[in-house]
Amino acid sequence: MNSSPLDKFYQWEAATPNKIFLRQPIDGKWHEYSFAKAGEEIRSMATGLRQMNFPAGSTIAILSKNCAHWIMADLAIWMAGYISVPIYPSLSAAAVKYVLDHSEAKAIFVGKLDDYGNQKPAIPESVIKITFPFYGPKEALRWNDFLKKNSIQSFHPTADSLATIIYSSGTTGTPKGVMLTFGALDFLGKSAVVSFGIDKAHNFFSYLPLAHIAERAYIEMVALYSGSAIAFSESLEKFPQNLGEVQPVIFGGVPRIYAKFQEGILSKLSQKKLDRLLSIPIVKSLIRKLIQKKLGLSKAKIVGCGAAPIPVSLLEWYKNLGIKIQELYGMTENCGYCTGDHGSDFKFGTVGRAWKEVELKLSGEGEILMKSNALMKGYFKDPEATNSVFTSDGFFKTGDSGTIDKEGFLTLVGRLKDQFKTDKGKFVAPASIEMKLLGNTDIEQVSVVGNGVPQPIALINLSVTGKKKTQSEIIESITVTLSQLNPTLETFERLAKAVIMKKDWSIANGLLTPTLKVKRNEVEKIHLKMYPTWYKSKSVVVWE
Repeated sequence: MNSSPLDKFYQWEAATPNKIFLRQPIDGKWHEYSFAKAGEEIRSMATGLRQMNFPAGSTIAILSKNCAHWIMADLAIWMAGYISVPIYPSLSAAAVKYVLDHSEAKAIFVGKLDDYGNQKPAIPESVIKITFPFYGPKEALRWNDFLKKNSIQSFHPTADSLATIIYSSGTTGTPKGVMLTFGALDFLGKSAVVSFGIDKAHNFFSYLPLAHIAERAYIEMVALYSGSAIAFSESLEKFPQNLGEVQPVIFGGVPRIYAKFQEGILSKLSQKKLDRLLSIPIVKSLIRKLIQKKLGLSKAKIVGCGAAPIPVSLLEWYKNLGIKIQELYGMTENCGYCTGDHGSDFKFGTVGRAWKEVELKLSGEGEILMKSNALMKGYFKDPEATNSVFTSDGFFKTGDSGTIDKEGFLTLVGRLKDQFKTDKGKFVAPASIEMKLLGNTDIEQVSVVGNGVPQPIALINLSVTGKKKTQSEIIESITVTLSQLNPTLETFERLAKAVIMKKDWSIANGLLTPTLKVKRNEVEKIHLKMYPTWYKSKSVVVWE
C-alpha cells in the first residue's frame, strides 16, 4: 500500500470529511475548509492541471505568502502527478526568474503577495499563471474558474517519485534546487509525529514561509500526518491576534522572533517588575499563564527554534516564564529532520540529539555528517554538486562544524565556509561569538568579521531597545558586553572593535535571506574596505 502526504490527505478526507483542515482569516473573519470541501477544490484544480497536458514529471511553481490556497495548490499539483516548486514571496524579480527558468516550470500559482507588480515581469509568458481567490491578483486564469471541473481520480505517488524541488535561500552564491521524494516526506511525516508526540489532531498555525523546509516539514507534513487543522495569519498587523485566537500545538520561529516577543513583553512590564512578580509563588503561575496566553503559546507542546543559534540567556529567560524553547537542527537536504530535544532530556546551548533512525557522526575535520531516509535525491540538474556533498558510504556532508558530547548532544560551531582567517593567520568561527553577543538585548543583528585585520571585529545593528538609548549608553552597554565576552574567548578570537551600522540588514536591501539569515558575503562586499579604518579607531565602539 502506498504511503505519502497525499495518501494521508485521502485518509482524512475519507475518515473525517467534516473535520476542519484549513482556516483562513479574511477581513477579520475565519473562512474554514473541511477535508471534504478542500478535497473538492483540490481535485477540481488537479483536473484542470491535467487537462493542460503537461509532460509527466512537469514542475509547477507556487509564489505566495502562506494561506489556505497555498496548501491546496501543493496538494493539487501532487494529485495531478506533477512536482511542486515553492518560491519565497519576498524574492526579487531576478531571483523569481532564476527559479522559474532553472526548474523549467510550466505553470505558476500566484497568490498573496506584497510586491507582485515588480515580480510579475519575471514570469515568462510561456509559464501559465493561475491566481488565488480573495488575495491573489485578478488576472490570468483564476482558481475559482476551475471549481466546476470534473473530479480527478485519486493519484498515488510511489516513494521514489519526486514530490518537490525546494530552492535554498542562498546565503552564498546561487540557490540550489533540492529534490525531495515522496518517500523522504513520508519518512519525515511519520517520524516527526512520533518524535514530537503529535499523534492526534491539533490546531496548527502557519506563518513562516512555506517555501522553507521548516514550515513545510513541521506544519504542512506534521499536520497531514496527524489529521490536524492549519490556520494562517491574515497580515503582519493581525499576526498577534490570529496567533492568540489559534493557540497552536506547535510554534516555530527564528531567534529574532523570540527576541521581538521579549521586547514586546518588556515594553509593557519592566524586567525588574517581572522578576519581582515571578518571585512570589502564588503570583508566579498566574503571570506565566497570562504571558503564555498573550503570546499564543498556552497550548504549545513544541516551541521550536532553528535557522540560527539562539543565545542561552534568551532560552533561560523564556524558561523562567514556563516556556521551553527547543533548538532543532536540520536543513532542506534532509527535510529539516536531524536533531532536537527529546522530551525533558535536553541541554541549553546544544541542538539536541539525533532523532530516531538518524545516524550522526563527525568527519576528521569536525564536519557534521548525517544519514536518514529523509535525505534528498540530489540537486536538480547538478550531479557534480550532488556527488560533492555525499561521502562514499552515503552520509550527507552538512557543511556545518560541531561537537558531539558523550551523551550524544550536538553543539554547532558554525558553517565551515563562514570561518575566516585574520592577519595573524588564525581561523575564527564566528557563529558562537555572535550568539553570545546577541545575549545583549541592545543588539538586533551581528556579524563577526576579520579578513584583513589582526583581530576580529563585530558589525552590529541595534535593536528597538538599543535605538532608544543615547550614544553614551550604547557605548557603555557594548563595552561591558565585550569586557565580559573576550576573556572567555581564545586570544585570537577576541573582539577588538564593535561597529554600529547605519542601516539595518533586511531582505529588501539584499543582506538577509528570506529566513532572516545574514548574507555574509554581501555584507563583506559593502564593508570589507572599511575594516582597517575601523580597526585603527581609538574607540572600542565605533559608529559607521
